[in-house]
Amino acid sequence: MTENPLKIYEKLDPELLKFVENSGDFVFADGALPRKFKLLIAMAFDASYGAVNGVKSLAQQAIEAGATQEEITEALRVAQYLGGVGSIYTAGQALKELFG
Repeated sequence: MTENPLKIYEKLDPELLKFVENSGDFVFADGALPRKFKLLIAMAFDASYGAVNGVKSLAQQAIEAGATQEEITEALRVAQYLGGVGSIYTAGQALKELFG
């Protein structure tokens, strides 16, 4: 995977980086929704926004949290329905390394 795009903030603004990292921990923690579902939701958003690296990273994290290939592809069906066919092109680029 490519270098974390936020790494530059280690120098520029470490407090902002810490805030961003901690908010991610808070958002993706298990709660009423399990972590893997939250990651799948975020992955679908990134697919609809055209964020290839985001889809790839979130899909990998979802897998590590127990998501299956089928759960990932079904989440992407929702992204396509709401965000359009571009979501599938974005996800296709992102997922070829994970499932290709």
